[in-house]
Amino acid sequence: MQLHTLIGLGYDSSLFLGTMLVIATMKAGIHPEYGEISVTCSCGHEFRTRSTVGHDLHVEVCANCHPFYTGKQKLVDTAGRVDKFRRKYESTEGN
Repeated sequence: MQLHTLIGLGYDSSLFLGTMLVIATMKAGIHPEYGEISVTCSCGHEFRTRSTVGHDLHVEVCANCHPFYTGKQKLVDTAGRVDKFRRKYESTEGN
C-alpha cells in the first residue's frame, strides 16, 4: 500500500517519516512457469485456471457436483444413533 493511500485512509503522515518502502522482487530462473490450464471434472464441468502443473487436469469432483457445495449432502446415520439419542433425551425436554 502506498503512502498517499494510507494518508487517504486517515493515517497521520508523521507516522511514516523515516519508514522505507521495500519492494520484493522474485529471483529470475528459479520459479516454475505459471500458465493457464483447463480443468475438466467427471461431471462434465470445465473451467480454466492458472497453475504450475503445466498440463490440463481431470478431476473427479468439482464445486458444481460435490454434495457439500450443491446442498445435496445427506446425513449418514450409522445404526440409528440419531434416533436413539432423540428417544433417550425425549423425556428430558422442558426440564
